[in-house]
Amino acid sequence: MPRKTDKRARLIAAAMRLIHQQGFNETTLADIAQEADVPLGNVYYYFKTKGNIGEAVIEHRSAESAEVFSRINQEPDAAVRLCSFLTHWFADSQAISRYGCSIGGLCQELGKQGGTLSNLAAKLLHDTLKWTEEQFKALGISDENIKPYALNYISHIQGTFLLTHTFKDTEIAQRQSKLLLQWLKEVLPAGSNIAESVMTATVAETAEDATEATTVNHTEVEKEREYI
Repeated sequence: MPRKTDKRARLIAAAMRLIHQQGFNETTLADIAQEADVPLGNVYYYFKTKGNIGEAVIEHRSAESAEVFSRINQEPDAAVRLCSFLTHWFADSQAISRYGCSIGGLCQELGKQGGTLSNLAAKLLHDTLKWTEEQFKALGISDENIKPYALNYISHIQGTFLLTHTFKDTEIAQRQSKLLLQWLKEVLPAGSNIAESVMTATVAETAEDATEATTVNHTEVEKEREYI
């Protein structure tokens, strides 16, 4: 019989899935234990409180983001990095449609109650915003426009995620990603030919993902209607 993976790692992975799917407040320790296939009593050996699991989830989300930044930063062109980051965020529009953004949704929920977890979650978006500012700075954008451009970029993405999830419509992600790419094209310095080609590829890739996800969503809706 193959050896099971580390219980703590399984608990964190289960918590990440459930919190994304049903929210932090609706997810219980019992839910996490069942999802991870770990006895409930064992959970308290690794995490004394639900808040401790929340901290571990945020820590892992932060590590995931850092890994994405590290991978994208290998690209020497900042314009391409911005386009690649957009592609990454819109890669799974089906999951966004069903559950929303794993980071934005967590920030929204925890932000309402305040406290340590809220501050830790907010840092996830703060770090993303800081990285985005660095890209616009590398592109030679004027100092007074760096922060507004970065805010527009991130708020557009998060707003798109919210609407895609609210209306369960992956085509919203497709349309809004095209608009954001067009905006990037307008604000990027003239002669960004590499960015131009990447933008075209990004639009095509996002459109393909959205089309596939929309087909799946429509099928699920029809099944639900038949069941009702």
